[in-house]
Amino acid sequence: MRGELTAKGKATRQRIVEGAAAVVRERGVGAATLEDVMARTRTSKSQLFHYFPDGKDELLLAVAQYEADQVLEDQQPYLGRLDTWQAWQQWRDAVVRRYEEQGDECPLGSLFLQVGRSTPGARAIVVELMRRWQESLAAGIRAQQSAGRLPLDLDVDARAAALLAGIQGGVSILLSTGQSTHLRAALDQGILDLRRAGGDPALSPR
Repeated sequence: MRGELTAKGKATRQRIVEGAAAVVRERGVGAATLEDVMARTRTSKSQLFHYFPDGKDELLLAVAQYEADQVLEDQQPYLGRLDTWQAWQQWRDAVVRRYEEQGDECPLGSLFLQVGRSTPGARAIVVELMRRWQESLAAGIRAQQSAGRLPLDLDVDARAAALLAGIQGGVSILLSTGQSTHLRAALDQGILDLRRAGGDPALSPR
């Protein structure tokens, strides 16, 4: 879409993107057609191309951005307030639940296979998703430092990066096997390592 949209135009575009995302999840990115999207969103072809002049690839890129945003949204409100160990556990449960419900079909991964990671904007979506995710984890670690539960000399960025890498590895295995065992282990170990670094008294033997 070229130029600035009105509030109504933004709402219409968002409705089309959300409808297209639902179609992709139901039918698969390869089988989803513009006709399916038009039927789902009750839009005409001219209206669809008004908002997405470059056609299906542009629409799929917008859907990929929507799905990337949804990855983080599904972790809220926990990801945004990792200031207690209970909150970290709740976030962990939310991540596991999200990916177990998704199963071995990843709409975001399928979209990038369709549009190609070299497509302008596609790689930027992934980079931005990972940046925002890691920054949220780092903010949670810093909150625990401020509360005195973690040492101030802890390498926050390295810990957040390691947690995110563990999640991504666990998700990759889940997508290959349908099993969440490795994702659970990566999250549990990552959080346990943080708590040990802070000398959490709750971990002391009784």
